[in-house]
Amino acid sequence: MLKIDSKKPAFFIILLGLVSLFSDLTYEGARSITGPFLLTLGASSLVVGFIAGLGEFLGYGLRIISGWITDKTGKYWGIIIAGYLINLLSVPALALVGRGELAIMLLFMERIGKAIRTPARDALLSHAAGKIGYGWGFGLHEAMDQIGAMLGPLMIALVFYLQGGYREAFGVLLIPAVLAISILMIARFLYPSPSYLKIKTIQVKPEGFKKVYWIYLIAVSLYGAGYADYPLIAYHFKKVATVSETWIPVFYAIAMGVDALAAILFGYLFDKKGFAVLIFSVIISVGFSPLCFLGGFYGALLGMILWGIGMGAQESIMRAAVALLVPKEKRGTGYGVFHTTYGFFWFLGSTILGTLYHFSVYALITVSVILQLSAIPLLLKVKKAYNQN
Repeated sequence: MLKIDSKKPAFFIILLGLVSLFSDLTYEGARSITGPFLLTLGASSLVVGFIAGLGEFLGYGLRIISGWITDKTGKYWGIIIAGYLINLLSVPALALVGRGELAIMLLFMERIGKAIRTPARDALLSHAAGKIGYGWGFGLHEAMDQIGAMLGPLMIALVFYLQGGYREAFGVLLIPAVLAISILMIARFLYPSPSYLKIKTIQVKPEGFKKVYWIYLIAVSLYGAGYADYPLIAYHFKKVATVSETWIPVFYAIAMGVDALAAILFGYLFDKKGFAVLIFSVIISVGFSPLCFLGGFYGALLGMILWGIGMGAQESIMRAAVALLVPKEKRGTGYGVFHTTYGFFWFLGSTILGTLYHFSVYALITVSVILQLSAIPLLLKVKKAYNQN
């Protein structure tokens, strides 16, 4: 039997990175056409914004429960596998529905599955990444994750280019879903209990998080609230015909490619420079909103590049920072609280932005920019407090 040295954390991160690659290929491929798909089912911008936001809230909000259960039971692999099965199999099932209610239910199920598995997975990643650098570890994982997020929309674009429809587009995503689940089971077999992943099960109590953690939580939540979700952006592209239906998933693929590169770069810099890199990423990405909602084809393209930079930061160094602010034995709970709060603000922000779009694009842009910039003073406080400790 082939034996793998389970003391090599980089190999473990790469395995989970491959799982994330095919997972993102699956649900980000679907995500690239969710807005236009709901539009064909008669949804308004308010409904799209609300559904996108509520889906994200479910995807984040339930993580506090999943994280607590993870720390309480120590059943990391069982929770991760159950979450991935729900997360991934809900996507190709969209090919079988033609009613808005069923489509929305499956979209919610996909997010719920992600909520179940993410805190446990991030806890394992944080312990493995601690051996090679948190920024680099999470950055490497996020880069592989976003390669899939880039390939998924391109696969969908190819389906439309070949004259396929939404049914064929969702159906073809069963292939990467099966690949992701298969690699996950291989990872579970090769790493049933790696020595550096043995985490002491404790009686989880609500206290134990420092003030700087809560300040950080508020900062990234405000940033997330101002970050327009892609279904709303894609809805806008289709409604005003700025970007054609074939190019809508391609724009998303480009953003995901930028996301992957940004994750690697920011992850490396985060290990060297710390929280200053996170502040810098907010400043760079804030311009996506006016470009996406007011620009023409090329303006929107530039906006999506900036949007991808911000997403790369959110999915890599924002997660890596939690590992620096939370005790090792409470990281499942710490990530659960982080994702839940962040998800609630994302839901609130998406609902507000979707409503504002119905009345005024300029109001949407103004609120989006203000919310993102409001995170910077709080991040400066976090940077100062962490450097003092």
